Amino acid sequence: MEQRAEQQHQHVRVVEQQQQKQQVEPAGEVEPVTCDTLSISASKELTGLTHECGVFGAIACGDWPTQIDIAHVICLGLVALQHRGQESAGIATSEGKCSKNFNVHKGMGMISTLFNDDSMKKLRGNLGIGHTRYSTAGASEVVNCQPFVVHTAHGAMALAHNGELVNNESLRREVLARGVGLSTHSDSELIAQSLCCAPEDVSELDGPNWPARIRHFMTLAPLSYSLVIMLKDKIYAVRDTYGNRPLCIGKIVPINAGHGGNRADTPADGWVVSSESCGFLSIGARYVREVEPGEIVELTRSGYRTVDIVERPDFKRMAFCIFEYVYFARGDSIFEGQMVYTVRLQCGRQLWREAPVEADIVSSVPESGTAAAHGYARESGLEFAEVLCRNRYVGRTFIQPSTRLRQLGVAKKFGALSENVAGKRLVLIDDSIVRGNTIGPIIKLLRDAGAKEVHIRIASPPLQYPCYMGINIPTREELIANKLDANQLARHVGADSLAYLSVEGLVEAVQLKNQTVGDGKSKPTGHCTACLTGQYPGGLPDELSW
Repeated sequence: MEQRAEQQHQHVRVVEQQQQKQQVEPAGEVEPVTCDTLSISASKELTGLTHECGVFGAIACGDWPTQIDIAHVICLGLVALQHRGQESAGIATSEGKCSKNFNVHKGMGMISTLFNDDSMKKLRGNLGIGHTRYSTAGASEVVNCQPFVVHTAHGAMALAHNGELVNNESLRREVLARGVGLSTHSDSELIAQSLCCAPEDVSELDGPNWPARIRHFMTLAPLSYSLVIMLKDKIYAVRDTYGNRPLCIGKIVPINAGHGGNRADTPADGWVVSSESCGFLSIGARYVREVEPGEIVELTRSGYRTVDIVERPDFKRMAFCIFEYVYFARGDSIFEGQMVYTVRLQCGRQLWREAPVEADIVSSVPESGTAAAHGYARESGLEFAEVLCRNRYVGRTFIQPSTRLRQLGVAKKFGALSENVAGKRLVLIDDSIVRGNTIGPIIKLLRDAGAKEVHIRIASPPLQYPCYMGINIPTREELIANKLDANQLARHVGADSLAYLSVEGLVEAVQLKNQTVGDGKSKPTGHCTACLTGQYPGGLPDELSW
């Protein structure tokens, strides 16, 4: 994914330098982009925002060619991950026979507009990977669409990446120093080219040792990434040692398996790997488990296996992004053995305990605030009622480039259910406040519909710090929590009161399942709260300037 380097440099001039002693293949040749809809405005400015993406991979079991339409499986998997990226997408497939070329289709736009019958017919294969992506204006370029395909001395390799390399600059300098040219500022290309370099302490007389190459990269780049890497006849699923970005494994089961497909002895028609599990049922797959932090999983037609685990330093804890629970993940996804919806429900319960208020009804800003609103209502005994009607054909305001457009976006995005609102004291639950531009117009909308009181409750702590690990959170100057406290913000947006969930309350809600199991078998957990506390698990990025 594109880095702060893209904001600092307009062009890269690669100077040939003498290769170091490390064994280096000829620089991988980047696959040309093929797409149909590529119109992007050149007038957009760099904004300093980061990104959030989704990755997906699938491989058929048994005899090849397979009866499973792998391209359609990946496409449907990406549709389920569309909330993680709506700007560009791509799929690369392999028939498992030729290592020289993959079938690739990628470009700007939604998945439904990018992939049609003609493009899907060209993506025949027995295995493949896909990617869907959010991006800011400065990175809205076709050249950055994924999966990245490079041609190495050992054949083609495709890679898709969710996350952001914290040490992007130092790794980039190291790759350039080997005489390897880079055509973009994308992390994903940088990772792909890094994998073209064989570790000097590894013998490759019998061919490339891809697990050793991946391990070597992981020791150079501590976080943040989840990767799917496709070679001729196998896929590697990789998660950084901190487990910062999500990645899980699913099993494609026979169509008539029903609920019994969850049994371990159910035969597998194929295997999938995905940023989230939310799309598994729709493609006939069942959730198996997460890829563990630091784990390298190899998927072949015979199944999957762990080929290596890279340990993080003993003094470092796991740092799964807690904001996945708050906002980005779909409610039916499973992280750390629990459904995201359940955690959001618990956040609402905890929010009532921390910030009760006298009111008539509880409601939410649809849709990510709804689960927390139900939790708040259940814990308080108040009635839950819908008060906002959402126009589902208007995109998120989170990534629109100007304040004016964000504010205008709210007017188009919601209508008020006046019969539920008139004369009522209501508690409105939202999942987060970023810039603070959208909540004010919503409150005005509700007051215009007759609300007597509007109390705002936020099911997460104040966002105060930017994220450098792949989440779309603005700079500190843009975050409203750095300008106004809760009382000041309530006056600013026209609310009768406003309160946030505490950091401790959020962590408690997320870790409740481990606390209640109490069987000594629960896995150790740890969560990144950097955007809330400023405590970054891997330190600050290279050459960072606030």
